Amino acid sequence: MGDQGPVDLVIFDCDGVLVDSEPIFSRVLADRMRQLGIQITDQECTRAFAGLDQAAATQLITDRLGAAVPPGWFDALTVAVDAALRAQVTPVSGIVPVLQQLRVPACVASNGRPEKVALTLGSCGLAAYFEGRIFTAAEVARGKPAPDLFLLAASRMGVPPARCVVVEDSEAGVAAARNAGMRVLRYAPDGCAPEPVRAFRSMAELPSLLDLANGNRSISVRPDCQ
Repeated sequence: MGDQGPVDLVIFDCDGVLVDSEPIFSRVLADRMRQLGIQITDQECTRAFAGLDQAAATQLITDRLGAAVPPGWFDALTVAVDAALRAQVTPVSGIVPVLQQLRVPACVASNGRPEKVALTLGSCGLAAYFEGRIFTAAEVARGKPAPDLFLLAASRMGVPPARCVVVEDSEAGVAAARNAGMRVLRYAPDGCAPEPVRAFRSMAELPSLLDLANGNRSISVRPDCQ
């Protein structure tokens, strides 16, 4: 990773990297899908929907049902997901110390709905670290695995793609980063990371990996409010 020059921007995915939202989302979604008659476990739901944008997730649900989803179903799902996240979401273990140590610019690039991203970051107390630097798939024509979102984030932040490092946890996100010509670190707490990318299991490892990517220059985002 160090042969591409120093790191001038760290781009974080949100769900599963900053906020521990995916198990909550999967529980609610799987339950609602089972009520429709779709046989799916919470674990299968996590694997199938991780990293998808709203349009792709909507299409996958429709395909699995094999018929039109009842009117209002997606609206009710959104309300149920947001309520569960508001009550239960927490930061990913170890991410707060990482953010407190960062001294290069950082931003968020998420396939999630803008409202959901704002809700989860706000509920976890992480929003201040990324004030004005949160980008979602609603701003581009194609979400991950297309590179559009990461390229938008880099452009808005004024950093060339080759000087960016993406921190991701999903296959779609890893593919998007690679398609954008960016370095990528995959957070894989379960140890499963099939792609040929640098993976890590604990957030405690991330500062040293970023330092290595940065040619051993000291980098370690203070929230804007500090």
